[in-house]
Amino acid sequence: MGSFQFNSFLLEISNELPSDQLEKMKFLCKDKIGKKDLEKITGALKLFQILAERGELRDDKTEFLSELLNEIKRHDLSEKLDKFQSGCGHTDNEPEKVKLDIATEVIAENLGRGWRKLGRKLGLSDVKLESIHKRHPTELEETVVELLKEWRKSRGAEAQTEELLNALRACQYNLTADKVEDKLSLLEN
Repeated sequence: MGSFQFNSFLLEISNELPSDQLEKMKFLCKDKIGKKDLEKITGALKLFQILAERGELRDDKTEFLSELLNEIKRHDLSEKLDKFQSGCGHTDNEPEKVKLDIATEVIAENLGRGWRKLGRKLGLSDVKLESIHKRHPTELEETVVELLKEWRKSRGAEAQTEELLNALRACQYNLTADKVEDKLSLLEN
């Protein structure tokens, strides 16, 4: 994805953020942005620019912005950001993407309450796991899909089915890992 496309998309998002929501986002960023710089922020674009300067926002790193949008209850913009990101195809390896999609489906159907343990094993922070839980507090399957989507987003093109299987086995979710491998073997035959 080109930076022009990404900047155009950020401009689109900024146009949908009223000043009260911008203030909430600034408040949530006070640990990442100093007080002096926070006072300079008069619009969402300036916030995005400062986050980019601090390495918290770029075309292949949108997790923090997505989290901010979810925290201020702008799930619509967070989903729009996720769709934009996935629409730009960060996984150049199409066969691996298909494998990951199949693995996601099987894991979502079989994992259940152990999703947090898997999330930690995959390297997601407790803050990220809590954010996922808040988005889907009663739907386990949706929570697992969201968990795996966040993991894939954080890993980008480096996301591999093998890494997912290793994490499942490390968590002692061998039956789920076996089911993923069985489904993948049907794909290869």
